[in-house]
Amino acid sequence: MKKPIIMDCDPGHDDAIALLMALANERLEVRAVTTVGGNQTSAKTLINAMKVLSFAGIHHVPVAAGASKPLVRDLEIAPEVHGDSGLDGPELPEPAFSASPLSALELMEKVISESQVPITLVPTGPLTNIARLLIAAPHLKQKIERISLMGGSAVGGNWTPAAEFNIMVDPEAAEIVFESGIPITMCGLDVTHKAQIFNSEIEEIRQQGGKVAVMVAELLDFFAKFHQEMGFEGSPLHDPCAVAWLIKPELFISQNLHVDIETCGEYTDGATVVDIHGITGKEKQVDVVFDIDREGFIQLLKDSLQCYHQGEVRS
Repeated sequence: MKKPIIMDCDPGHDDAIALLMALANERLEVRAVTTVGGNQTSAKTLINAMKVLSFAGIHHVPVAAGASKPLVRDLEIAPEVHGDSGLDGPELPEPAFSASPLSALELMEKVISESQVPITLVPTGPLTNIARLLIAAPHLKQKIERISLMGGSAVGGNWTPAAEFNIMVDPEAAEIVFESGIPITMCGLDVTHKAQIFNSEIEEIRQQGGKVAVMVAELLDFFAKFHQEMGFEGSPLHDPCAVAWLIKPELFISQNLHVDIETCGEYTDGATVVDIHGITGKEKQVDVVFDIDREGFIQLLKDSLQCYHQGEVRS
């Protein structure tokens, strides 16, 4: 049986690729897409999600706008990584459908409450929408099977020396999510910096056929510029890891550990404090992902994109 999921995202190049991977895979059923301010403003991330789905011919999945700012902070965005649009690179036409009249919170509540089986949440941006859901509808926690997220790290950050971007943007929301009691898989920088795609593989994607594959290659062309300037050999595909873990967990190595969120540190604000050695004695509530079969991961991406060329993705 397909695993029903809600994608909560802030497209974003790697968010777009994560969406396409999830929609293409026969093991997953994307029941909703919700967007949040993060990589760019909430208005731009909503349009970007709808553009990606429209370009891929996906019209049946509702897309709803979520939080425009963190719970208690001002929004910090990342135009230096994702461009002014949040999805610079390919020329994407305007969306072919309208956004849901429901808010992200309302849509998540509706999908979860109406589902006959538990829903898995896949947040690949700041955790503001998920925290708002847990605050507004705590009774729905029992119907959430797991949260597979991209965010955090056990060692070091990418936006500050201690903090990864998604968690740093809204650490108060992350604290609510990580203390919710819901099983969590954390695909943080420890694994996503190993999930790199190299230029030769981007060319293989471009040549494999189909407009979606070409569009993804163009996304990766732009994405690579920032990472090459940062000294990376390839481009880390952060967000697709949270989807790939649900499809092929055997590609990953993880450890069940306790994770706290720092919300007021002078130098460590937004850090995920991972108790690797069990020093605190606190409950181990997070499967922290540390390693990946990189080649198998890239093959999964290629296979996912091939489904669009072969007409195997439901429109």
